[in-house]
Amino acid sequence: MGLTHFDENGKAVMVDVTDKKETAREAVAEGKILVNRDVFQAVKAGTVGKGDVLAVAATAGIAGAKRTSDLIPMCHILPLTNCKVDFRMNEKECAIFCTCTVKVTGKTGVEMEALTGVSAALLTIYDMCKALDKKMEITDIRLLKKTGGKAEIYGTILTGVPDLSVKICRQKTDLREMQRQKMWRTCAAKKRNGRADGKLRSLR
Repeated sequence: MGLTHFDENGKAVMVDVTDKKETAREAVAEGKILVNRDVFQAVKAGTVGKGDVLAVAATAGIAGAKRTSDLIPMCHILPLTNCKVDFRMNEKECAIFCTCTVKVTGKTGVEMEALTGVSAALLTIYDMCKALDKKMEITDIRLLKKTGGKAEIYGTILTGVPDLSVKICRQKTDLREMQRQKMWRTCAAKKRNGRADGKLRSLR
């Protein structure tokens, strides 16, 4: 499969989804920020000087997901139907995990919105805590789940608890549909050559 954001001349373009059907779509992304012990305890207790860090970060994550098309040039403007930002804290690792779940009924997926939401939330934690820790690290931002399109992706949820990661499954593609389309093209070619063998009728 080629890169869909470039035309035959190598020019960057927005993917045309005009003829696609609207379906219910969902995407889940996750990431984490590593902080020092003082920051971790302050965030957990809600005593950071700038305010409730996780509440502000959740708001920023939702706002970021909604503004994805303003930040990523080739993303479509999507009417999100739901966006949820959750946090989990791992005291042993001094890590704050962020998960962003986004839903839409539309013609294209919302994985970029979920990834943007996680990024905005974690950057907000960094901003609100940078006076207390100069060595914070944002890491492991990735797509966990994408459903509703031709290809569905399922990843591994990082629970924030060592050895308790929940494996869902690997990437799943609709191979039956791909095989059906391949047979259709083969039979259509045979028909054009006067050698149709009846398989075309069985696919209708």
